Amino acid sequence: MGTALLPSSPPLICCSTNGHKGRRFGGPRAKLEFNGDDPFLQAAIRAASLRFQETHRPDPLFIDPYVSCFIPPSSGKNTKQISASTASPCHYCLATKFIDDKLLSTANHMDGVRQIVLLTDGMDTRPYRLKWPHSTIIFDISPGRIFTIASERLKGVGAKISRTSMFIHVPLESHDIQAILQSKGFNGNRPSIWALQGLPVMTLASFKEIISVVSSLAMKGSIFLGEMPSWLAKTEVGIKSNTQKWMDKLFMSNGFRLGVIAYNDVAKDVLRDPPSGDYGNILFVAEQLQLSDDQMESWRREFQRMEEEGDEDGFEEL
Repeated sequence: MGTALLPSSPPLICCSTNGHKGRRFGGPRAKLEFNGDDPFLQAAIRAASLRFQETHRPDPLFIDPYVSCFIPPSSGKNTKQISASTASPCHYCLATKFIDDKLLSTANHMDGVRQIVLLTDGMDTRPYRLKWPHSTIIFDISPGRIFTIASERLKGVGAKISRTSMFIHVPLESHDIQAILQSKGFNGNRPSIWALQGLPVMTLASFKEIISVVSSLAMKGSIFLGEMPSWLAKTEVGIKSNTQKWMDKLFMSNGFRLGVIAYNDVAKDVLRDPPSGDYGNILFVAEQLQLSDDQMESWRREFQRMEEEGDEDGFEEL
């Protein structure tokens, strides 16, 4: 299957025939240059360009102070072209604002260590630009080569992670994403927030694997939000009116209660005009209703302990 990246749309989506065995979301490693033709890299740069434009509007939805380091000089950075007459936001920027706000509002209401998992294109600046509460661990899952390039650029402009937070990168190309997250300290007995925006999604099977991993690791009550490619539904249902039902079934089969968010509603909430044009993503928020693998294991051990104590008490009575 060829790439599904369309020049007219910002979704960071690619298609591949690569399998998903071993909790691996991504495809084979790609040789990337910053100005190369790799679709993953180009999609990340296009998204960064949208954030750059939004940042320099008269009344921006958000400010990304570091994004300019990702914009190739050849693309131009003429902020004078961005005026109040072009202030209508795009779907991507509305989604970015929505995800930013949801991440912070949810994290600020969590007790103890906050676990944030960002499924990204490798150029996500949220770990640097958002004001995370104390004791936040941020995991970034993204293409390794793009992340390396982006990290060097961010270091060059002085971007730093808060001293009260921890930042851990997990390469998308890793063989077993779930095992690596756990080995790096992710705790399924604690709440977590998962945000999907920009991660290269290549097949329906790959997306199902993503949901499966999140479901296995996310404690009951955890939140999974972001943007999923709308073409995923079409690969199975083919009829637009069935998309909501298909999504509900997909997420519920993994323990999530799904809510689809209308971009027009987000625009209304931030006092902006509705975005224009077509868009290839669906904005969603889902709540985990079932126990994580770690919670199930803790419950199993507790049940076993109670049974053993019961057996000992019964033996003493005899």
